[in-house]
Amino acid sequence: MPSTALTVVIAFDEPLDCSWLDGRTGDRYAILVAGLHTSPALIRTHGLQRGIQLALTPLGCRALLGTPPAALANELVPGPELGLSDTVHDRLDSADWHTRFDLVEELLVDRLNRHRWSVDPIAGTAWERITTQRGDVRVEHLAADLGISRRHLQTRFRHELGVSPKQAVRLARFEHAQSLLVSGMSSADVAAEAGFADQPHLHREFRALAGMTPRESLTEFPIVHDELPSQA
Repeated sequence: MPSTALTVVIAFDEPLDCSWLDGRTGDRYAILVAGLHTSPALIRTHGLQRGIQLALTPLGCRALLGTPPAALANELVPGPELGLSDTVHDRLDSADWHTRFDLVEELLVDRLNRHRWSVDPIAGTAWERITTQRGDVRVEHLAADLGISRRHLQTRFRHELGVSPKQAVRLARFEHAQSLLVSGMSSADVAAEAGFADQPHLHREFRALAGMTPRESLTEFPIVHDELPSQA
């Protein structure tokens, strides 16, 4: 589902069969990178599916992938196009979990050492405000606090991140609503707590962003935590 993070999925078994829910481009990926997006993606499973999923901040995107988030917005990109070789997939498939984490860490540290990174300071500050306040911010007030016009903020923000400040607010609010639903809060209370106009507004946003109702999202995406591997 859409979120405030860019997503990297490294599959261990079969490649990840992923496309946009509306039928736009899709493929099978040993390593998948998904940019910021405002519509749901569909992952088809064909049996056992194991892997590691990473959630990247905009700075993490620049640091690990060497590209601004805007270049990946609304895209599903094969890892090799961003320098993440598929050969790591073969090594991970046959390894135990401790080795897998070590290999992924090795891959990430190697990427960090390759790139110089920085985020547009205006866009970065605005992004941090939006995400830390969970979408409870008005774009015009944010622009005023930064001492720039709303249009200038939109231009800088979209150039760096690939989404508008208003879309980022929407993603942050949606993400906050998800966490409240998982905690057991009712839809009506979630709507009020997360800053939606009313419960129908919450439902419309879930339909648009997740392709399902809030209650259906809890059924389709239960929060399951595996036991941590035992330490030697």
